[in-house]
Amino acid sequence: MKAVGFLTSLPIEQEDSLLDLDLPTPEIGEHDLLVSVEAISVNPADAKRRIRTAPDTELDTPMILGYDAVGRVEAKGADVSGFAVGDRVWYAGDANRAGSYAELQAVDHRITALAPTTVPPEAAAAMPLVSLTAWEMLFDRLQVSTDAQRKSLLVIGGAGGVGSITQQLARRLTGLEVIATASREESADWCRKMGAHEVVSHRDLVAATRASGRTYVDYITQYADTAQHWDAMCELIAPQGRIGTIVETEEKLDISALQGKSAALMWELMFTRSMFGTADMAKQGAILARMAQLVDDGIVQTTETKALNGLSAATLKQAHRLIESTTTIGKLVVAY
Repeated sequence: MKAVGFLTSLPIEQEDSLLDLDLPTPEIGEHDLLVSVEAISVNPADAKRRIRTAPDTELDTPMILGYDAVGRVEAKGADVSGFAVGDRVWYAGDANRAGSYAELQAVDHRITALAPTTVPPEAAAAMPLVSLTAWEMLFDRLQVSTDAQRKSLLVIGGAGGVGSITQQLARRLTGLEVIATASREESADWCRKMGAHEVVSHRDLVAATRASGRTYVDYITQYADTAQHWDAMCELIAPQGRIGTIVETEEKLDISALQGKSAALMWELMFTRSMFGTADMAKQGAILARMAQLVDDGIVQTTETKALNGLSAATLKQAHRLIESTTTIGKLVVAY
């Protein structure tokens, strides 16, 4: 099968940063589906892993990236239930396994669901990873109630992929007042489209939030830069509030700053359940099934904003350059 991968971590402009490959068809286990991939999205996690995995060495075998996919089931393992050959499915995969930069991919059926039927594959491909991350952040980590009336949520990084879905879920499934950060007018317009009641600048977050009439917010989701916004988050979080972040940092954070408010800091990594084979791993399949229904019912919309075509190193290099520019709004997809 055709695939795209890398052997060493290189800047995207270098010739061998991503390579066209010819690899054997993946073997599937008893819980796996073999999927013929139709479309993917490219995430910041793709670029981060390409840059960080092998900076001073060469891998023995190529790493195949890709954490979002939509495709058709070609085969299934002995213990698979709920899927048939020919089904169109969507998923965000497992960071421990070969990814979706390939014609064929093996994926555990427990973290997979039937794809939405009302949008094309490339539009659906924009959503699995960010949907799982946003859902787990709101309802598993921050423990937001669906009737969270008179409470507020500050979404830092509102115009990105995860922020976009977080705003939609919070606006449409909860009673939260949603405030998003954005610095450009086009980003602010996008946040309003995604469901933000109000948009504030992240450049002076405390002043901008206070100017909007809010002394504190009950929940904060951090999708931009944890260290940069740490002091502001500690200042803005309400007593007994919750902060959730997906952005790792090498800087030391003064977590004791939250002690006086009895506030919580929660980490969210969408891959935790699959990486550790947790007892509730199948919950991700259930979340994706719910998200597919929300898309088909018109309650949640796709966040696809730009599409490229073709499974090739050249196409995926272009995608990585766009992602690394950090100016993208919504999600970048690639149709195979």
